[in-house]
Amino acid sequence: MKWAFWTFCALYAGAFLLFLMGTFGWFGQDKDPLSGVFLIPLGLPWNLLADRLDLGGLVSGMLAPALNAGILFWFWKRH
Repeated sequence: MKWAFWTFCALYAGAFLLFLMGTFGWFGQDKDPLSGVFLIPLGLPWNLLADRLDLGGLVSGMLAPALNAGILFWFWKRH
């Protein structure tokens, strides 16, 4: 579980960095409305649940993968 947690955290950090670069145009990148697309599969199923409860938005889309990282961390420390 340690490897799953750290791999997920690395993917989350990379997707979040790509989101910030595409949203704010950092490092000379063009602003892209689809820059957060890599955060969606990392946050499943929480982003779908937030959308159904009308809580969908920028903050819930960025924090949904953090819930999955927390679950992986809990599984890792449980054993």
